[in-house]
Amino acid sequence: MLQATKDLPTVLRVALLIDAWTEIEVLQHAPWLGPLLVGALLRQTGTTAHHLIGLHVGAQKIPRERRRAHDKVVRLLAVLETIHATASAGLKEHDRLLLARTQLERRLRSRRTSSKLPRLIDLVLARPLVSTAMVQKELDVSRQGALDLVGELNLPENHWKKAVPGLGGV
Repeated sequence: MLQATKDLPTVLRVALLIDAWTEIEVLQHAPWLGPLLVGALLRQTGTTAHHLIGLHVGAQKIPRERRRAHDKVVRLLAVLETIHATASAGLKEHDRLLLARTQLERRLRSRRTSSKLPRLIDLVLARPLVSTAMVQKELDVSRQGALDLVGELNLPENHWKKAVPGLGGV
């Protein structure tokens, strides 16, 4: 199927490949692998530049009956809607991160140009969870310096974790 669809537009090719993966059931215990492989194909062809899109995010928005319909056209339309829903979710996440960056950068006003806060902002926006040890390592500061920097940003506790004594700063 991969070879048979090579001349098709990328998004249509993706829809056909996901449908084929689902129908053939290549790996019955790993149905999640198909969309990841197709995401890798999107990256390889240059449709997405730096990441593998998580088609599962969009698939959650499409009813299972449509994704597993007996009619191939309905299934292909469901895959295309999944791609659209995934892209929409990605744009919403991008907007959320952009707003967070703007709000965090407001705290940089009247700071020295040598402040490490801009690097900390980049770190917390790039990682879903940041530990004190990570801040120490990335910014080359002491444990107390890392805690002080995190305190200046007023990060919510669910985004960063203090180092637990005896656990090596997890």
